[in-house]
Amino acid sequence: MKKKLIFGGIAVALVAVLIWFGKKNSKSPVEFETEKPFKTNIVRKTVATGKVVPLEEVEIKPQISGIIDKIFVEEGAEVEKGDLIAKVRVVPNEQALTGAQGRVSKAQLQLNNSKIVYGRNKKLYESGVISRKEFENLELAYDQAKQDVKNAQNDYQIIRRGYTGSGGSANTNIRATTSGMILEIPVKEGYQVIQSNNFNAGTTIASIADMSKMIFEGKVDEAEVGKLVVGIDIEVGLGAIDDKKFPAKLTFIAPKGTEESGAVQFKIKADVILDKDYFVRAGYSANADIVLEQKDSVLSIKESLLQFDKKTEKPYVEIKTGDQEFERKDIKLGISDGINVEIDSGLTADNEIKIWNKTSKKEKDKEEN
Repeated sequence: MKKKLIFGGIAVALVAVLIWFGKKNSKSPVEFETEKPFKTNIVRKTVATGKVVPLEEVEIKPQISGIIDKIFVEEGAEVEKGDLIAKVRVVPNEQALTGAQGRVSKAQLQLNNSKIVYGRNKKLYESGVISRKEFENLELAYDQAKQDVKNAQNDYQIIRRGYTGSGGSANTNIRATTSGMILEIPVKEGYQVIQSNNFNAGTTIASIADMSKMIFEGKVDEAEVGKLVVGIDIEVGLGAIDDKKFPAKLTFIAPKGTEESGAVQFKIKADVILDKDYFVRAGYSANADIVLEQKDSVLSIKESLLQFDKKTEKPYVEIKTGDQEFERKDIKLGISDGINVEIDSGLTADNEIKIWNKTSKKEKDKEEN
């Protein structure tokens, strides 16, 4: 009898244990926390990468070919319009020089002949043998011969020295055509330079720019360029200057894009408002923060709470209906800043939204133990 009672008690205890384990296992091992929607300001931005450059950069080129004889300024120097930058020494071409000498000799021969003819016919005119009209034609030919000699001599001097007359070295002296800072001098003394003409851009001796007028040049993707408007305010951050944003105003959006790495990019420009406390150098890499859309005090949730239907890809969340009980709720989204997203419809401020990828602190403590 005692054995039956003992075995009966053991059986009852075993059944009780099995029931307890069954109830425990029937509960979800994870307890989900919840969050409520909140109101916040959402700003949708894009970032355009580029650089800051002077508004106007002028390249100084020689008016005559030759060799750099002397450079009078250094990069970074401030110059005024007309300041002497460099001097070019002309190295004449032997063939051109010989041809010019020949033209001088030929013109001199023609002048000598015209002088003889003029002198002989002058006496005839004074004696009344020839008419005044005939004499004036001979006088004109004589004057033209004298001018031809001067022109040939000037050409010869230009080829030999680079200039002619008392003007001195007007062509060989390279002067600044605008005021500003010398950004670059890509040549050195002794370098050979070529003059600018219709067939050749010529050698750049120096580049000058007004460093007080800088612009941002960058590119934006085709998906965002349609939301930009000329005249909007943007902020420009420079890689060389930390914790400083320069205000700027968008002034140009390219009408035509260029394909880069499979994506179409559009060039933009913006006038940058400089700060006197910072010296901005030409060519600094820069990023422009451009506000595409902004809404203030709108009902929002964190983007991490969103789930998407595998078939329709429509967004939804799970809202609390009871103790660790949730139901799906389809929602309509507005703008997003990458962290928070606007809720157009589907939720109210009182809804508790399941944090589907975060366990409670109590559950974490159990897992650690």
